Amino acid sequence: MPLKNYGVLAATAVDRRREGATDTPHYQIHLRDAHGTDYRAAVNVLSQQAPSELLYVVVDDFRHPLTGLLPAAGSGWTALSSKPGTGALDFVRGNLFDPAALRTLPPDLPGVDNDLADLLDHFVQRAIADPAAAVYLFGQRFGPEANIPDKVFGFRPGNGVHDIHLNQGNSGRFRNDDGVYQDGGLLIHLPAENRWVAVFLAFQSQSWHTDDATGHALPSTPGRPTDPHDVAVRIVAAMVNPAGPEPERESVTLLNASATPVDLTGWHLADQAKHRLPIPAARLAPGALLTVNGARGFELGNHGGVITLLDPAGLKVHGVSYTARQAAAEGRTISF
Repeated sequence: MPLKNYGVLAATAVDRRREGATDTPHYQIHLRDAHGTDYRAAVNVLSQQAPSELLYVVVDDFRHPLTGLLPAAGSGWTALSSKPGTGALDFVRGNLFDPAALRTLPPDLPGVDNDLADLLDHFVQRAIADPAAAVYLFGQRFGPEANIPDKVFGFRPGNGVHDIHLNQGNSGRFRNDDGVYQDGGLLIHLPAENRWVAVFLAFQSQSWHTDDATGHALPSTPGRPTDPHDVAVRIVAAMVNPAGPEPERESVTLLNASATPVDLTGWHLADQAKHRLPIPAARLAPGALLTVNGARGFELGNHGGVITLLDPAGLKVHGVSYTARQAAAEGRTISF
């Protein structure tokens, strides 16, 4: 079944603890909300299933409509509904980052800047040093555990968040944790720089093509792309707020970046609510562009959204996101 208590913790980082060689090492973060409640975030840095090294990506200037849906800084724990438009994370459907950008790191090694704990330390230590920095951790809550001190930082009651990673496409005994719009992640808002930093983690054993209802891995599907150049057809632009009165003529522009023609018969575009728009059947020549006009039921909202390109099997080929700020100017074409 999906995670039992999914949501986001909005708090301030006050301490951290690196765990060395253990059976299930974590990077531990001590946080406190504006009401004085303490929490611990247990961030996995090693998988229990081979391959053991985690996949990670850092987006150091994260711009996504998600940030406009988050609770107030320091507000503590907020439960989230596992569906689009609620602030819940979904690595597959939310177009949060390019999966080809994911890399692996060992959990903890001697030396500087050479492991996952070092990477997390870089951002968490910065958040600890900046009282204005707002930290958001997505995952599954544990506790409060009455009269039981936290096992790492000692505060009472034990209380916090874990599963701060991809939570779908699992195998073996972890398959029961699958679900859509319940992925974990770490976001840090740096107000002085007007910038968001995002860190996303996944296990190498997890699938990147999952069922829209259950989050289970789809059988006989390709793995995630490991090079951005492997994506032959991609979304390169969109007109989400055309000038003039409604009904507006929204459009999405595709590019065939490969060296061979691509038959687009049976392909679709999908909006944030998973409404599909058929792409006209055509052979898209190498280097050619195709502008697909919107239709009723396919909505590119002016408050930010996502656009996803699907192949004839319904598998995600490419995806982008845009913010309300990008969509604010009428008649502007957003490039990706």
